[in-house]
Amino acid sequence: MGMPPLTLVHVIISLIGIASGFIVMFGMFAGKRLDGWTAIFLVLTILTSVTGFVFFPFEKITPGIILGVLSLVLLAVAVYARYPAKMAGGWRSAYVVTAILAQWFNVFVLIAQIFQKVPAAKALAPTPNAPAFLIIQTIVMVIFIVLIVMTVKKFRTAA
Repeated sequence: MGMPPLTLVHVIISLIGIASGFIVMFGMFAGKRLDGWTAIFLVLTILTSVTGFVFFPFEKITPGIILGVLSLVLLAVAVYARYPAKMAGGWRSAYVVTAILAQWFNVFVLIAQIFQKVPAAKALAPTPNAPAFLIIQTIVMVIFIVLIVMTVKKFRTAA
């Protein structure tokens, strides 16, 4: 499968961002800050949206563009909550919620791309309204909501 170089760069950034996001999420769930992994996650997740805007032609507003803008807004709050606000008071919860929602957006797009690009998945759900696609996305969303609620309760900011 030949992939244009800029698309390949975008995909690699996205996949590493998602992987580091899961490490950070489960670190938060375990009550660990994981400062280095967090920086990698935030930078690569921001770059995922930025490269999505810069590397691909803009013809009209699409769900991907809307998700990218929303992700950048969430990430701006997450970065502010994590660094300038030092997760003090309500900023701890704001960080947890916005960081995990940004991760969910990336996973949502990953699942959508799998259903678009992988023939076996596309056969199961040829359109975004197909039951298989909707069921999987709903299950993933519920998992992320549960993780957010549990992580807000468990994550503390001690270094």
